[in-house]
Amino acid sequence: MSALPDTALVVGGGIAGMSAAMRLMDAGAAVTLIDKDPEWSVYGAGITCSALTFRALCDLGLANELLSMGAPHNVVALHDLAGGSLLRTIPLPRLQGETMDAGGGIMRPDLHAIMSARVRSLGAEVRLGLTVDAVSQDADGVDVTFRDGTTGRFDLVVGADGLFSTMRDMVLPNAPKPKFTGQACWRVMFDLPQEWQGVGAMFLSPTLKVGFTPCAPGRMYMYLLEHVPDNPWRDASEMPGILRNLLKDAGGKVAEFRDVIGADTPINYRPVESVLVDGDWYNGRVVLIGDTVHATTPHLASGAGMAVEDAIVLVEELGRHDTQPDAFRAFMDRRLERAKMVVGNSLKLGELEMAGAPMQQQAALMQASTEASCALY
Repeated sequence: MSALPDTALVVGGGIAGMSAAMRLMDAGAAVTLIDKDPEWSVYGAGITCSALTFRALCDLGLANELLSMGAPHNVVALHDLAGGSLLRTIPLPRLQGETMDAGGGIMRPDLHAIMSARVRSLGAEVRLGLTVDAVSQDADGVDVTFRDGTTGRFDLVVGADGLFSTMRDMVLPNAPKPKFTGQACWRVMFDLPQEWQGVGAMFLSPTLKVGFTPCAPGRMYMYLLEHVPDNPWRDASEMPGILRNLLKDAGGKVAEFRDVIGADTPINYRPVESVLVDGDWYNGRVVLIGDTVHATTPHLASGAGMAVEDAIVLVEELGRHDTQPDAFRAFMDRRLERAKMVVGNSLKLGELEMAGAPMQQQAALMQASTEASCALY
């Protein structure tokens, strides 16, 4: 006897939703996955896989694809931004054993392609361009009305529709809303220099931190967090000049990349927003996971990994308990404090950056957060 469902609806086809669909189908459930995007497309540059994220994706069974399509690395090299000189090299923890890489990066569209192919191959019913209009439930199941007028009944509903979730508003109406953090993140793709193969790089100054993550064979992306307290609108035509100006004091290799940013350079710019539901993530037979309940900032590179962990832990606890309420309580026991640590420390790192805190203080919090996140989930 277990609380594992025979039928499940997953709302949201991002990393959290696809992870839940995979794990539920592995456990024998018939899964319907819906996503509001009729093309089921994904935007953005690359994903930095921290040790936490790399372990979670490997535990999901994606190690071979990550290693072949992504770009693993085992160290992060810290440089002085103004001159480019190497300050120190930090080895990353190998959570999968000494024979497996510690982390790395992958193109977001490539990860989406890997995961969506796995979801389809496992037999999920994938319905696109669709949202949930209404949910009602009783002791035996959940009745769902979809935006197109069709209906369905499921043993379990997993809400994984992201930061601006409609499922969160529907099932947890008193939950907090996403908040702007005061920072925006810039991302730009570049060719990977030969000398940076297998290395993540960060360039630091008292006022700016710029990072480079290899994320595909021969490719990497640059990320830069900017303090923008008034959250200005940036027109795409203005972005190259703004970004070059942000990097005006950079030297060495970063200056070379700065100088090739032009009007035709694809630039991803996004205000950084966050939300944390500090309480139960479920209501009856509907449970929420991923960014829907704990959207973090990029400072610890762990948002994707936390979403995958949610899915793995949820299905583990459903298999260990006889009832859904017992499984959900055990799920919360394992996930809430971990989410509070990752989201809280990520936000704190952003606050330290915006305040111009000493790098030693920022590094100490980052190291403590990394060590804590390496604990088993």
